[in-house]
Amino acid sequence: MGQGYLLDSNVIIGYLAGQIPSSGMDIVSEIVSNRPNISVISQIEVLRFNDTPENEAVLEEFINMSKVYPLSNNVVEHTIKLCKQIKIKLPDAIIAATALL
Repeated sequence: MGQGYLLDSNVIIGYLAGQIPSSGMDIVSEIVSNRPNISVISQIEVLRFNDTPENEAVLEEFINMSKVYPLSNNVVEHTIKLCKQIKIKLPDAIIAATALL
């Protein structure tokens, strides 16, 4: 799929809210400055709640500047394998499979 890091929904939300410790903010800022990679699941998780128009605009801007990886057949197959191997929530398994591929 590509190289680099795949940011999880919690990292995206924590980063945009400034709730990550400063050492982590530096790392995430570097990732974000180079066009972040995210799963379509993270896109859904980040945008699914009603928020203020200002916060929604920030979230949508972040998603629009990101490379969003879709739910491909390969990701589906790898997700199924992960779920059979370890106890993991389905959205996390999809994000993990996306990152691994």
